Formats: sequence, structure tokens, C-alpha cells
Amino acid sequence: MSANTHSELFGLLDITGADADECARLLATPPDESVLRSMAALQQRLGTFPLESIREDNASETVWIEALLRFAPAVYSHHLERGISPEVSAASLADMGLQLRINRRVHGRFGLDTWGWLTLHMAGNLFRLGRLQFHLVRSPEETAQAGTPAENQRWVLGVHIPEDGGLSPALVDASLAEARLFFARYFPDKPAAVATCDSWMLDPYLADRLPDSNIASFARRFTLDRCTDAPTDAVYFTFRQRGLQDLDRLPRDTSLQRVVLERIDDGGTWQLGHGHLAL
Repeated sequence: MSANTHSELFGLLDITGADADECARLLATPPDESVLRSMAALQQRLGTFPLESIREDNASETVWIEALLRFAPAVYSHHLERGISPEVSAASLADMGLQLRINRRVHGRFGLDTWGWLTLHMAGNLFRLGRLQFHLVRSPEETAQAGTPAENQRWVLGVHIPEDGGLSPALVDASLAEARLFFARYFPDKPAAVATCDSWMLDPYLADRLPDSNIASFARRFTLDRCTDAPTDAVYFTFRQRGLQDLDRLPRDTSLQRVVLERIDDGGTWQLGHGHLAL
């Protein structure tokens, strides 16, 4: 790849600063066999609408960063072939740059401990539309039932919340409205009538403690189906810290920070709320 091509790629993926320098070093030499194997795994999934990310793999984090970098242009082309705008494709793929920056905040170094999450983007069925991300997949209940005819399969939109912005009702309304039009236009054969969300933000405890917050407003959009224990999620997404060590050193400057830590102080356990809404 030329320096100019690197610039275009890093612009597409919103990779900046020291992360761009490190990525350029990875691309300075031809890909080795492990990178090629990882790229082949991504190619097999492109256009297949997988629900799960690639998880277990013997390749290193650095190998996956290079594979994601080298494979991203194929995903961009896949989007454009479907008629999806370059702007939507770029907004969707830009999560790679964001995740690299988050990794620096969490670990203080170049890396991508969320590389598995990025393998969903590279399958071509996860899109950033306004404030939210939407992941078009077969209904999990039906994927568990072998032999369901394709024409009888239901589709859902998994909703994800990038950290880079507010969560006002107006922004969420606009994002959901855009998603309804987007998927009906570009995936008319996969109609999704339901959106799902699995997030610590849907833990009822949070809405009870901060009832007037934008997070509570967001959570109230969903019918809560169930909750599962997720002790570290609230800490990770609020403070970008892995694990529950040294919580006394974390700031308590905002009401959200105080609620997250005080629940743990009191012996409570944060949960994931699993909910759905009709589109």
C-alpha cells in the first residue's frame, strides 16, 4: 500500500495520531500467513449476516488488527455494491478508529482488545445510523432451530450504543427513524419488525436511581425481557476500566459515576438488561 492509500484507509476507519503510525507499520510489509488466515475467516463471513463475532482464535491481537485493516476496503466495496452510501459505510467502519483510541485509554498502549467486536462490522451487516449502531441478524430463537426455511426466518436489529455522543431522546428518535428507512430500502428481503438491546443501561436499577436521565429515557423504550448478571460491564463502560480492582481510585464526579460505584459498594451486582421494542 502506498502512503496515499494508507491515508485514505485511515480516513475511512477514523484512525488518527499514534494509532495511524502503528497501523502504517503493520501495513509496511506483506501480510504473513496468520494474517491471511484471519482475512480468509473474515471473507467467509462477509454477506452472511452472522450473529456472533469471531471469538476463539489462535492469532494474536496484532494479527487481527492487521487483518481488519487489510479487509476493510472489501467491506466498503460490499456496502457500495448494495447501493449504501459512502458516508454510511465510513460512519460504520469508523468504529475501528474509536476502538483503537479506547484501547489506549484502557491499557495505555496501541492495541485492540475488542477486535472480536470489529469482526461484526466486517461481515457487512452492522451500520452506524446517526447516534446508534444497528446489527441486522436472524432472530436468535430461530437460528437455534435447525432446518427453519429461509423464507420463514424472522429478522431483528440489534441496537448498540457507541460512546461518542449524547443520548438525548431526539437523537435516538432520529436514529431509529433512519434505521427503519435504511433497512427497508437496502435489505427489503430481510424485514425486521423488532429491535433488541442487551446492555447494562437497561438494568432497571439505573432507571430507578436516575429516573430523569437520558439513559433512563432510552431504557424505557424497551420492553425488558430478562436480566443477567454482568458485574463488570457498568464499570467498563462508565470508566473504561477492566475488572473491579481499585474502585476507590475512580472518580465520583457525576451522578452516573456515583450510582455505578455505590451499588457495588453496597454489595450489589450490575446486570445486563435484555429488551426489545417494535420498530
